[in-house]
Amino acid sequence: MDFPDSPPPVGPLEQALHAARALVLADLVAGQVAEADVVSLVEESVVQRRWWVEQWPEGAAYVAGLVAQDVQDALLDRYGRWPLCPVCGVGDPHALDVEPELGPDPHWVCHKAGVKVSAVGSLGSAAGGAPSS
Repeated sequence: MDFPDSPPPVGPLEQALHAARALVLADLVAGQVAEADVVSLVEESVVQRRWWVEQWPEGAAYVAGLVAQDVQDALLDRYGRWPLCPVCGVGDPHALDVEPELGPDPHWVCHKAGVKVSAVGSLGSAAGGAPSS
């Protein structure tokens, strides 16, 4: 049954953007840093990445990792390192990195320990930390 006011179906580009937003927000919530101004950083990244993925639709699978990196960079500029590594218990606190930098299936990794910590969106199971300068 067709409803005259039903919204059009969501296309694959919008699905990729919505998924990226949800994954990064989940990691921010896990690190207890999902304040309104930080969520705004996610929204800014999604707006910019919408244009990017419209220009290169084949890159839709890469959007989650790119949004995660955008937010990580914005947080570093404004607040400090995020997400903090939950693996290394000694030495200076350090942030995890997203790998691959441009590719599907992005993960947070600790280069010091040489381990994959969690998939982007799954930091809650890895205990990612709050920003630290």
